[in-house]
Amino acid sequence: MTIDLGDYESGTKFEGDYDAAMADLQLRLAKIQVAHIIHHRRSVILLEGWDAAGKGGIIKRMTAQWDPRYYQVHPIAAPSDAERDHHYMWRFWTRLPAARNIAIFDRSWYGRVLVERVEGFCSKADWKRAYGEINAFERQQVDAGTNLIKLFVHITQDTQDEQLTQRLDTPWKRWKTGAEDYRNRARRDEYLKAMKAMFKHTDTGKAPWHVIDNNNRKAGRIAALTHVADRLEQLVPMDMPKADPAVVRLARQAFGYKPRS
Repeated sequence: MTIDLGDYESGTKFEGDYDAAMADLQLRLAKIQVAHIIHHRRSVILLEGWDAAGKGGIIKRMTAQWDPRYYQVHPIAAPSDAERDHHYMWRFWTRLPAARNIAIFDRSWYGRVLVERVEGFCSKADWKRAYGEINAFERQQVDAGTNLIKLFVHITQDTQDEQLTQRLDTPWKRWKTGAEDYRNRARRDEYLKAMKAMFKHTDTGKAPWHVIDNNNRKAGRIAALTHVADRLEQLVPMDMPKADPAVVRLARQAFGYKPRS
């Protein structure tokens, strides 16, 4: 069944203790990152969505307790001249994570079938061919052992307008908005058409989409982090190693270490 973004516009508030729920999720995610390091696993988490949809806020909270040595956030903007001289997927291949690492893409290769399609930055033949190229790329990553999670962060036009207003009204947020936000806003219907086609062609068994209703920020962040934690706990072994006996002996000799549990 094709994803309908209209099903993700309720903006239902989060019921419960938000701070406690967030702390629990961040602890789960911290353990998940450790599991990646211990078991030499790798994962890709990508976020697509509207301008001002809250992708950055989700990423900030997702990574709050992570060791910065073992994850990378890739904010994807317009390609450089060097990147334009290669196949459009090249710049994503070069950012894929090594073992023990998690890569987060703030926008991704789906730009080819979204902004590049709508804004005319590629030909119709280019973006129509891209569905198959993207599916093949994602299948290759999953078959090679990379965990792949795809989030689409959805907000209504009213919510987007409120977020753009906040950015203009808040001096230290103004850098986050510009003329391109309004150019894209004016073409919302065209973007919705492109998104519908994207979901139809790329919501696959190996790389499914998961839509986040982020019309209420707290509820959306909890939903996004919960989905990521649930999926990665299924995909990555979560057993932790026993203490190295040689290190235990050293600790005992150094300061009389005794196990507490």
